[in-house]
Amino acid sequence: MNAGIVGVGRYVPEKVVTNLDLEKVMDTSDEWIRTRTGIEERHIAADDEDTSDMAFNAAKNALKNAGITAEQLGLILVATVTPDQPFPSVSCMIQEQLGAVNAAAMDISAACSGYIYGLVTAKQFIENNAYDYILVVGVEKLSKITDWEDRNTAVLFGDGAAAAIVGKVSEGRGILTYELGADGTGGKYLYQNEKNYITMNGREVFKFAVRQMGQSAINVIEKAGYTKNDVDYLIPHQANIRIMESARQRLDLPSEKMAAVIKKYGNTSAASIGNALVEELENGKIHDDDLIVLVGFGGGLTWGAVAIKWGR
Repeated sequence: MNAGIVGVGRYVPEKVVTNLDLEKVMDTSDEWIRTRTGIEERHIAADDEDTSDMAFNAAKNALKNAGITAEQLGLILVATVTPDQPFPSVSCMIQEQLGAVNAAAMDISAACSGYIYGLVTAKQFIENNAYDYILVVGVEKLSKITDWEDRNTAVLFGDGAAAAIVGKVSEGRGILTYELGADGTGGKYLYQNEKNYITMNGREVFKFAVRQMGQSAINVIEKAGYTKNDVDYLIPHQANIRIMESARQRLDLPSEKMAAVIKKYGNTSAASIGNALVEELENGKIHDDDLIVLVGFGGGLTWGAVAIKWGR
């Protein structure tokens, strides 16, 4: 049997920071941010709310949606570059909180591609019959590594968590194909500096993302034996509306077939794709047996994509 997503959940902090709020504290404007990024607001975690807290809440929701208990989990994979602390891992922290006493646990560091890396890793374990159910969480508290005096990066990021339960699904459904990649020579374009703040060469990251997102999406579609005309829905990493639009146009998809929730959440890194997936499921945009493509890129530089035949 194939491995696929059998349950999803998410969590975003209560506090919302709008572009108008940012106008008051830095040299920027709502119009400047919207036209260049597509972002209108973002959720920011409270000071006493850390990465593991958000991951735990998203995981609880995913377990409920899947209809399983924490004890049934064999593995917990948490994708994040903003853990509470270097160790113990966020995955171990939420293993305790969930009571997932039978689960192994490890974190994955692939930045915004982390959710895809987690799904692909889980697929291997499920299809090798190592585990029945695996929890994958993409979570970030980017606000704690954002330089709020740097308008080029501060306007982009938000906090949140998204979780998926990966398990066996019926024949023909699930994660059909995948592509993972990395180019360490591009690490200098997006990294955490000596002050622990996000530093980005926007021009170089933009060029890389525009090239890679569309090509990776096409690659997984073709590996699955389909053409771009067969795609029912595209869920790209919510980094920048112009990058997302370039990927959509490479697939010749109408705008209504692409998830675009960036205006409400900003770039939430490893949580981005999973959060968009949950939102579009809640909006009734994704149906059983739809061919959907998830694709992202991130610091490293990394990238990843999966083609999924939706449904259990």
